[in-house]
Amino acid sequence: MTRKIAIFDTTLRDGEQSPGASMNTEEKLIIARQLIRMNVDVIEAGFPISSPGDFKSVAEIGRIAGDKCTVCGLTRAVDKDIEVAAEALKTAKRPRIHTGLGVSPSHLRDKLRLTEDQTIERAIHAVKLARNFVDDVEFYAEDAGRADQDFLVRIIEAAVKAGATVVNIPDTTGYNMPWEFGARIRDLRERVDGIEGVTISVHTHNDLGMATALALESVRNGATQIECTINGLGERAGNTSLEEVVMAIRMHEAELDAHTDIVTKELCHASKLVSSITGIMVQPNKAIVGANAFAHSSGIHQDGVLKARDTYEIIDPADVGAAGSQIILSARSGHAALRHRMAELGYTFNDEEFENIYQAFLEVADKKKEVYDEDLESIVHERERVSSAIWTLGAVQVSCGFPLTPTATLTLVDEDGEEHTVAAYGTGPVDAVYKAVDQIVAVENDLSEFSIKSITRGIDALGEVTVRVTAASGEVYIGRGSDNDIIVSSTKAYINALNRLISDQREAASK
Repeated sequence: MTRKIAIFDTTLRDGEQSPGASMNTEEKLIIARQLIRMNVDVIEAGFPISSPGDFKSVAEIGRIAGDKCTVCGLTRAVDKDIEVAAEALKTAKRPRIHTGLGVSPSHLRDKLRLTEDQTIERAIHAVKLARNFVDDVEFYAEDAGRADQDFLVRIIEAAVKAGATVVNIPDTTGYNMPWEFGARIRDLRERVDGIEGVTISVHTHNDLGMATALALESVRNGATQIECTINGLGERAGNTSLEEVVMAIRMHEAELDAHTDIVTKELCHASKLVSSITGIMVQPNKAIVGANAFAHSSGIHQDGVLKARDTYEIIDPADVGAAGSQIILSARSGHAALRHRMAELGYTFNDEEFENIYQAFLEVADKKKEVYDEDLESIVHERERVSSAIWTLGAVQVSCGFPLTPTATLTLVDEDGEEHTVAAYGTGPVDAVYKAVDQIVAVENDLSEFSIKSITRGIDALGEVTVRVTAASGEVYIGRGSDNDIIVSSTKAYINALNRLISDQREAASK
């Protein structure tokens, strides 16, 4: 039997640190449920002391996880951090506190301003304090990839003796070559007294595009936990991609002497879900979950795949949830066909909710020859965005073209059902619409990003617009909207972002 490699997912903590990828508690819970379905071993749910929202997210995820997985909260090696994390984790049946501090010369000299001995003392104190609250404590040695190896041995041994059950060896900057990082792991296994009784975890970043290679080389040298994120989200160039390491281990189980318990057929759905919620698109050629991962355009490749799939595909697309039998949905499809496909995608609705979804489906189907899975997911997410909205779109009409001045006439409906109609001019049709929205909503913001993508293929595809707006406070809010009409998509996306901004302002004002 091969070694079990634990999958520690930090999409909701490190992944959320990707610029513009912040999530509210409800969005984190949606992703957490998907991670539980995937059978991840540990969910790092947040950094409880960083904000009330993170505290709430950790507590709520602990509540829904039950005994299905460990729920982890991050802290610095600071007493208050640890105490707050322990409080947030009281709802979890399997809580873990993840505490630690920097160990590289630059961290000790420039950030912490501590000697090596002082750093070890603080590490010991943090681990012992955390053990007063929970039985499962993970110690991280930040920037271990650039640490003095003898000092790294000393501090890891001290953490183990203090009661750490997991030791996390991060290449925080993605600096190491894979074989060098693997040698660090091997050296720790050989020199740290007591390490055989704890889990060795690795947390590698993708600054040089080698996060997956670093993680796999660590496994080859004795690591038994990988810290990763869906789609490789994370600081700077991101983290180790969960889908990549899981499938690499599955394909090379014998030579790595390793396996995971991840339900791989959920990988593509998880990728799309995270992309939809964060607004961060997955590049088409992304390994495992990219739109082109199992696409073949070359005639030679097409011929080879038609004769034998594994000529050019080392992974069966069905193994990662990328393909399989499909019901082709169109305007002629009835309730039963749509409900069946929605269930396959993981969506369930009561009769009233389903009827609303079905009517929205018919509106899309009347404009398209075929309705794809991405269209269905867009329909669901669009209804979710509207159901909790402060402002909703009543009507929008634009006139533009040479030599006309772009003009928008807009009607928005407030939460009390009252309609507000204005007209505005702009440099283009979208600019005119957004100026009309600003006249009605009247909330200070700066539009920092605007992007459009086709949700599905074909000239009749739904267009999805993603915008980022920055509030006066500096907070960034993501808005998304989809429709066959790109002006309508643009309007919905902007309104969605402003609804989030206003909601946060109201919540802050009520405290």
